[in-house]
Amino acid sequence: MTEKIYTIGELAKKLDITSRSIRFYEESGLLNPTRNGQNRVYKKKDKVRLKLILRGKRLGFSLAETKTLFDLYDSHQNSEAQLEAMLSMTEQKRIVMAQQLEDIKALMMELDDVEARCKDELTTIKQGKIA
Repeated sequence: MTEKIYTIGELAKKLDITSRSIRFYEESGLLNPTRNGQNRVYKKKDKVRLKLILRGKRLGFSLAETKTLFDLYDSHQNSEAQLEAMLSMTEQKRIVMAQQLEDIKALMMELDDVEARCKDELTTIKQGKIA
C-alpha cells in the first residue's frame, strides 16, 4: 500500500490556506517536503505538521515557538521534553492572555464612560434646542 501524497495545491485546498503560506512555512524550516524534480511532494507527516502549525497559530503561538516544539519532537525519542516545553509555553500564553483580558475589560469600562458622557452631553444639547 502506497502512502498518500499531496501537491502543494491539493494540500492548500484541503487545509483552506494559500500555497504561498505553505511555501513560507517551508522557508521558515517548519516543513520539509520531498521533491520530485521541481515539484514539492507532501506526505501525511507534512499534512499533520501543517495542521499543527495552523493550530498553534490559532492559539497564539509564534512560528518560532512552533519550530521549537517540532525540533524537540524530532530530536527526542520520547515526548517528555516536548510535553514539558508545551506546558511551559501554554502557561506563559495563559499569563499573557489573562493580562490582555484585563486590559480589554479596562478599555471596555473606559468606552462605557465615554459613551455615557457623550449621551448625557447630547441629551443636554437637544434639550437646549427645544427650550
